[in-house]
Amino acid sequence: MGKPEASVRVMEAGTTKARPEWLKIRAKTGENYKQLKEIMRTQSLHTVCEEAHCPNLFECWEMRTATFMILGDICTRACRFCAVHTGRPNELDLREPERVADAVVAMGLEHVVITSVARDDLADGGASVFAETIRAVRRKVPTCSVEVLIPDFDGNWDALAAVLDARPDVLNHNIETVRRLSDSVRSRAKYDRTLELLRRSKEMAPDIPTKSSIMVGLGETFEEIYETMDDLRAVDVDILTIGQYLQPTAKHLPVVRYYTPTEFLRLRGEGLKRGFKHVESGPMVRSSYHAKDQVPWRQQETPAESGE
Repeated sequence: MGKPEASVRVMEAGTTKARPEWLKIRAKTGENYKQLKEIMRTQSLHTVCEEAHCPNLFECWEMRTATFMILGDICTRACRFCAVHTGRPNELDLREPERVADAVVAMGLEHVVITSVARDDLADGGASVFAETIRAVRRKVPTCSVEVLIPDFDGNWDALAAVLDARPDVLNHNIETVRRLSDSVRSRAKYDRTLELLRRSKEMAPDIPTKSSIMVGLGETFEEIYETMDDLRAVDVDILTIGQYLQPTAKHLPVVRYYTPTEFLRLRGEGLKRGFKHVESGPMVRSSYHAKDQVPWRQQETPAESGE
């Protein structure tokens, strides 16, 4: 295990404004981190951990967990909160599902999260590649649970059905923000389409848990967050994650406010009160943070710790 590096004093992009004490990141680059990075490079794979500048990268990689990003690293959308590159996507790599599965084997994972860029250039939005990646992991590591964090497939419900037919353990699709801010924060994605996708997921596969995420700090009110929680519960979403929005570059939306750890605990309580089966809420929480602990049958094996 390598020694922790000096505490990283992260500044808000494009300003000299320091983040609060609870948002300072401690970088750890031990042997697990180095080995995982080598596996990613040798398999020519992408992770959302790197592409989206996730603040938990060092912690998660040191714990040998990562979120694979399939369908390339160029997104057809340009959401104003996201650091992933946007532009004309590359050709599909049909060997990618097998390489992801090989990396899962090499890393000895018990739980894997698979996400992607948006591919509006494809008729099915990349759903067939999602499905094949799930099946490839199942073939090579039958004991590994699989979570998918999918785009909205531009409202193509046959594409959604194709992913569900591959039987992921958790189906995740993020609502991201409150209704009032959705159109100014997200590109092409629609608040009501997200709710419709999550509703149809439950209708098509009632036994597959659904999950969604809210990022806070963009100017929403507590009442609007609670309304978003209610909207997600109305379509029977099981798992909710809530985290602080952090501006990735000066070109992205600025942070309007930082929520305190106490406020995140308050949000967690409100979520549990509304009936979510699991709520992960904290300043550094992202969609796949502690994802393994949120799989229902894994919770029975090892009870998850509560809180952030």
